[in-house]
Amino acid sequence: MRCFWVYILASRPGGTLYVGITNDLVRRIYEHREGFVAGFTKRYRVKSLVYYEQHDTAVAAIQREKNIKHWPREWKIDLIASLNPDWQDLYDEITR
Repeated sequence: MRCFWVYILASRPGGTLYVGITNDLVRRIYEHREGFVAGFTKRYRVKSLVYYEQHDTAVAAIQREKNIKHWPREWKIDLIASLNPDWQDLYDEITR
């Protein structure tokens, strides 16, 4: 069964945030971390995976990503803190 992921990257705790979507979370985060993805995350060094959630369909994931992107920054920070209060980089967690 295919799944889709909405994720949030941060430059540091409380720093610059990036919200994205993918069907391969490990690959996509690796691309961000290694600087393979040109654009915002590379320019602002946004590499730390601080939040992710799984969805069963692309439609659900895309809608959730759009919703989160339109939230005020404070809501995004609250979402991250609700599951990752120390803003730990979760990359090792997803590669196990």
